[in-house]
Amino acid sequence: MPISVLGFYGALALWLVLIVQSLSNPERRGWAAAFGLGLLLFLNGRYVIEGIPSGIAFFVSLYDAFDNLGLSAGQAPAAMATCAGNACSLWGETFLLHQSWGVAFFERFLDAPSVRTNALYVHLIANSMVFILFHIQIFWPGRGGQRQHAWLGRLSMLLLTVGTVAALYLASEHDAVGAYGGVLAEWGFWSMSLCVYGAALMGWRYARLGDWTQHRIWMIRFAGAMYGAFWLFRFMLIVTGPLFREWESVSLLLSIWLSAPLGLVIADRLRQAWDARNDAIVLER
Repeated sequence: MPISVLGFYGALALWLVLIVQSLSNPERRGWAAAFGLGLLLFLNGRYVIEGIPSGIAFFVSLYDAFDNLGLSAGQAPAAMATCAGNACSLWGETFLLHQSWGVAFFERFLDAPSVRTNALYVHLIANSMVFILFHIQIFWPGRGGQRQHAWLGRLSMLLLTVGTVAALYLASEHDAVGAYGGVLAEWGFWSMSLCVYGAALMGWRYARLGDWTQHRIWMIRFAGAMYGAFWLFRFMLIVTGPLFREWESVSLLLSIWLSAPLGLVIADRLRQAWDARNDAIVLER
């Protein structure tokens, strides 16, 4: 039984508690964001420290218990597959079937061309840095003054551009991967990138115009799209994987196409609710 996977489940449960508390307690928002950032860096750091195949095996293992839930002996859903030596999972002989997209992900990076491998490293590192920077920008915007805020914003845009270019290169190969959804996966990742980068670009544009109200709105939307593309993408797979295990690639395509725009919308709705609450408090005073 993989202790690291079970420990991560426990950490996710604690994070969800912090998120729920932060919805009504503004003082907890920074703590919830910092804890989630730590979990993200743990996931992405495994790829860099242990190597991409090991990082993928941990990623696949997070879903195995859910995807195998209720399966009878000998049952083999259309959207699930095995991998050589069960190397794509940390569960040993406990779970031999995995989502076919997870098996394809693992096998594509076992002996991958250096360009593909390096593109994934660039994407992971650049986007992890962007996550760190936008947390600083949003939750502690006044520290260091306006000049530091501006330079951190420029650095964020540079890193986001590098990470997005790497992601688009990786997505350009997905049309040949049936387990991902083929060309629908390729277009979906392009759509995700457009949603994330487009929101950031709008925030940058309003900063250049000096419209700080719209700048804040769009950067919160950008943060939501980033959260969606990373976290909502993964949480959706917990639910859609078991539901659609008879239809290959459906669960993955739903995450690819919906996670970033949903994250953007959720963040914008939360901003509106929090702003309305703050305005009400000001009026009461």
